[in-house]
Amino acid sequence: MNKDKLNITDLRSKILKGIDLAVERLIRKKQKEDGELVFSQNGQVVVVKAKDLDVE
Repeated sequence: MNKDKLNITDLRSKILKGIDLAVERLIRKKQKEDGELVFSQNGQVVVVKAKDLDVE
């Protein structure tokens, strides 16, 4: 049981790192293209210039 929990925690960590990397690459690509990203915030559509976002 404990081993399964460790495997799930490890898998979750790897998935989150992958998502972070994909978002970072997307933002960098859009910054090079002088593009925009579209988000939903509290049910409202928000358009943000990629150059306005900081990437770590």
